[in-house]
Amino acid sequence: MSTIFECSGLTKKFGSKTALSDVDLKIERGQIVGLLGPNGSGKSTLIKLANELLTPTSGQILIGGKQPGIETKKIVSYLPERTYLNDWMRVQQIIEFFSDFYDNFKPEKAYDMLKRLNISPNDRLKTMSKGTKEKVQLILVMSREAELYFLDEPIGGVDPAARDYILETILSNYNENATVIISSHLISDIEKILDYVIFLNQSKVVLTSTVDDIRDAKGKSVDLLFREVFKC
Repeated sequence: MSTIFECSGLTKKFGSKTALSDVDLKIERGQIVGLLGPNGSGKSTLIKLANELLTPTSGQILIGGKQPGIETKKIVSYLPERTYLNDWMRVQQIIEFFSDFYDNFKPEKAYDMLKRLNISPNDRLKTMSKGTKEKVQLILVMSREAELYFLDEPIGGVDPAARDYILETILSNYNENATVIISSHLISDIEKILDYVIFLNQSKVVLTSTVDDIRDAKGKSVDLLFREVFKC
């Protein structure tokens, strides 16, 4: 496997506050990766830096060997933690917009997932619940044939009954050479689909491991290890 995402000495400060401190990471293609940590640990900052929404104070990020910019946006599909779509738009209009904007967007995928979740393409976002809006946003992100997906809290606002389907949607809608990086607090829910985990705490990486190594070497689930590492 080749490296799709790499950080070296990555640091981000907001005034006197350090959000990320000297982070070194290498993530290979073909994995589902959990980016895990308590609130304020730097998870969303790392994702925003990778999507060029923030600029590093020092260090660098490489995606497919390139710094974040126009070229990396072509291969990265990003689900932010907050809804960014215009409320007045119908789902069908948003799909048309994404089709025009992204060469790798597959509208047939989007319509199939909408049907499975009983969401009408004719509905306007402003008529939807918060959870349904998040489902629509995830559908749009996973309908791109990207090389790297960043999903920031993809199931945070979704009811428990829909979480399994959302996770199955993630699993079944990316190709085997792509990588998915999921930031989440709901570790017990997402653990079953993870290949690799990164623990962040107080702006630093405190653990990187395959899920199999955690289970085999430590005899624990990722959720249990997380609770021990971040015990208050």
